[in-house]
Amino acid sequence: MNDAIKILIVEDNVIIADDMQTMLEDIGYDIVGNVIDFEQATAVLKDNKVDLVLIDIILASDKTGIDLGQHIRDNYNIPFIFVTSNSDRATVEIAKKVKPNGYLVKPFEQEDLYTSIEIALSNFDYGGSGATEEKTEKVELNVDDSDRKNVSNAVLKDSIFVKKNNLYYRVQYDDIHFIKADNVYLEINTADKKFLVRSALKDYLEKLPSNYFYRAHKSYIINLTHIQAVNSKDIMIKDELIPISKEFREFILSSLNS
Repeated sequence: MNDAIKILIVEDNVIIADDMQTMLEDIGYDIVGNVIDFEQATAVLKDNKVDLVLIDIILASDKTGIDLGQHIRDNYNIPFIFVTSNSDRATVEIAKKVKPNGYLVKPFEQEDLYTSIEIALSNFDYGGSGATEEKTEKVELNVDDSDRKNVSNAVLKDSIFVKKNNLYYRVQYDDIHFIKADNVYLEINTADKKFLVRSALKDYLEKLPSNYFYRAHKSYIINLTHIQAVNSKDIMIKDELIPISKEFREFILSSLNS
C-alpha cells in the first residue's frame, strides 16, 4: 500500500490492542501510535499526522473515549471509529452525540475492521480539501486486501494457523486437545503449547472437523480422540477435568454403551 493510511489505536486492553495492530499492519495500514488513555492519545495527535483514530469507549483514565471523540471533533478534521464491547442503548446514545464515523462492537474479524475503516475514510467530509478523492482512491487500491483471509484463521485440510508472539503456527487438528472460551478470546490447548485467538466459540467450532470436535460445554470444545476418562459430570483431557453439558453427557455415555 503506497502512502499507507496512518491510524492511531486507543485501547486500554493491551492484548486486544496488539491484536488490532497486527491485523491492521497485515492489511497494510501504518500504526502511528498504540496508546491506552486520553492523555497519550492527544499527545500522539498533536505530534503526528493521523488519518483515522480507533477508540475504545472505556479507557485507562478519568476521561473516556467519548471525551477523546469530542476532542477530535473540536480540534482535528479526521474521522474516528469507536471500537467497544459496549452496545447497550445508553452507551450508543451518548456516543452518537460526538458523531463517530463508525461503531464497531467487539469481538470482530479483520474484514470487519477493514471495511469499517475504509467506509469511514471514503465517506468523511474533508471540507473540499481534495482528501476525499485521495481516500476514495485508497479504497480502490485495497479491494484485493478485503478478499484476503486472515492468516490466523486460515484453515487447511488437516490443520489451522494460530498466532503466538507475532508468529503463525500451523497446528494439526490431531494436536488440539481442547479449546476453552475466555471472554472474547479462545485458549487453544495442545500437548505442549497454548495459543490465544480472538473468536467466538461457536464460530471456531465451524472451522474444525465435526467428526472429532464437539462442544462439550458452553465454554469448551473438546477433541474426542484425547478423552482420558469420563464420569457423569466431567471428562478428563491432559489430566484436566472439563465440565460437560447434559446433552454432551448423554452423547458420550451412549457412545460408551454402544
